[in-house]
Formats: sequence, structure tokens, C-alpha cells
Amino acid sequence: TRKNVAVIAGGAIPKLYMNSRDHVKKSLPALENCLGSFGVLIVPDDGKLPVIRLDAIGKHSVGAGSSPQTVTSVLTLEPLQRVGLRLTDVDKYAPELHNPEITLPAGAGNVPEANFKMIAALGVMKKQIEKADMADFIKTRGMKGFAQTQGHIPSGVPYMGHAAEAINSGKITRAMIIGKGSLFLGRLTNLADGASFLMEKPSPGRSDAEKGVTREEVRELILEALGELAAGMKK
Repeated sequence: TRKNVAVIAGGAIPKLYMNSRDHVKKSLPALENCLGSFGVLIVPDDGKLPVIRLDAIGKHSVGAGSSPQTVTSVLTLEPLQRVGLRLTDVDKYAPELHNPEITLPAGAGNVPEANFKMIAALGVMKKQIEKADMADFIKTRGMKGFAQTQGHIPSGVPYMGHAAEAINSGKITRAMIIGKGSLFLGRLTNLADGASFLMEKPSPGRSDAEKGVTREEVRELILEALGELAAGMKK
């Protein structure tokens, strides 16, 4: 295993051209004129930094269906249910964070807002929120898109740094990071895939008994037991 892992990603020039092309077609300037990128350093749990819960990973496989309801359910509701949480237990959702100032003129709509509406609608369907509370749910648990609209850049990952700061400062307790992708940009198939995970405050300090033992401690215990066994055989 690796203790420290850096996850790094960057945008793509062809995708940059695709967005600019739609703007130019409408006699607008090329509104997206820079490549996006991000980097995240994942380190062992130190009891202070926010943690990523590995027991609440959402996965949307290609064969699971591509309807918005199915995608939203497998990436949000189902992983939360596995760990005994509700949709309202997440303080912030970070789905596809496309900057609407770029996507709206290109005719692609407000992608983050559409995602938040789907999550809220799912909450109503599962009777976890009231229909009258949908607008408040979207306002308090959503956010405005701010990421460059290039490939995997406008996922929820660009919010991870902001989420870490908000969790550390006590503004929020938990955030869900979501990524979705259309295979071949919807050119060859309408199928899609995706993944999600939870970021939250670290658990309170555990006792030594709960922390378990290290490999070196296990080795010492085995040697001690073997020594006692050998001593017993000599008697």
C-alpha cells in the first residue's frame, strides 16, 4: 500500500475547442479560454484532517442504466443507505460543477442546478424531504458551478479543497463528491458511468484497543508467543 497518493488531472485542448466552437457559432467570444486542472494529496488519517469514507463509495456501472433517476440513486442514495445516512445528512453535494456562465451560452444548460434538482426530487420520492422543502434543500446543500467544462475537471473534485476547509472550520460536517461521465461524449452510446464518495470530520480519538496493532506489534506478539511455547516445551 502507499501512504501518500497524489491524484492529478488536467483538461484537454480538443474539449476546449468544442466549447469555444458553440460560443463562436452564436457570435459570442470564446468564453472558455484556459485549460483546467486539479491536484489532491491523499494521506493517512491523522485524526485531524477530513477523511474519505471507503464504506460509502457510490459506483454507477455502465450496465446499471442511464436514466437520471438511476444515476442519481446509485451515486447518492444507495451509498448513504449502506452506512445508515439520509440525503439530509450531507451538508454539501458537489456533482458536475460546470460553470454555467460557459455552458448556458453554449446551450448546455445549468448542469449543477439540474443535478441538485434531481437529488432533491429523489429525496421527495424517498420521503426524506417534503416537496415544499426542495428549493431550500437545493439552496443550502448545493452550490454554483465554477469549474472549467473540460472532461473530468467539472466533477465534484474541484470542491474537495473547499470542503476540507469548511469541515475543518466546523461550517459543515459532511460533503459528497460526485463524478459522472458520458462514454465517448455521447457520440457512440448514451451509456454513462460515475462514482461518488463522502468526505467528513474524522472520528473522535479512539482508544488503543480500538486502533488495533501495527505490523511490528503483531511480529513482537508472535515472537513472544513462540518464545513462551518453546519455553514450555523445554519443561
